[in-house]
Amino acid sequence: MIRLAKLLPIFSYIFHPIFISIYGACFYFLISPNAQYLVKTQIYLILFQIILLTILLPLSLYFLLVSLGIISSFTEASLKERRLPITIQAVLLFFLIRFNQHLTDLPELYYFFLGAFFSSIIAFAGVLAKFKASLHMMGIGSLATFIYGLTLFYNLPLINSVAFSIICVGFVASSRLYLKSHTNFELFIGLLIGLIPQISLWNFYL
Repeated sequence: MIRLAKLLPIFSYIFHPIFISIYGACFYFLISPNAQYLVKTQIYLILFQIILLTILLPLSLYFLLVSLGIISSFTEASLKERRLPITIQAVLLFFLIRFNQHLTDLPELYYFFLGAFFSSIIAFAGVLAKFKASLHMMGIGSLATFIYGLTLFYNLPLINSVAFSIICVGFVASSRLYLKSHTNFELFIGLLIGLIPQISLWNFYL
């Protein structure tokens, strides 16, 4: 049990918020019937844009902010340190939604990113209100909801994928508690911030 507990911090890195977008996109292209109508170059282009705007640019800006002493950790950040990274995340998601023409032809994926954008706005509002919701739970919650939504929408027998995503939610929550990064309430609110926009948009789309 002690050895297992020591492995928990790994989940804070594997399911860091900046990786959630590419996980969702890859899952979508693997199981969506709509992806069959796209040529591989289109898929690669979309994935490249997602990687660029949600991983490479945020990482580059992270190292810049660390060098300037504005933030101090990749997985742990104080309330004050969260403002700029969350703002950057929201802006980059906005550019991805607004200027990626291919996403409008893939409504399920489009709404996934739109939900992530709304979650970022809510998280930023929480920071302004001096509340530290868990961004990790926000990310994994939105991903798990997206996986479940796709399974229902396409009526696919992906019970194992849904179960795995739910288990990952539990591991991420345990990881954040093990690292003493959040309280139970902060984890719960973070999960809600990830869930509610996704569920709302799925209900609107369906």
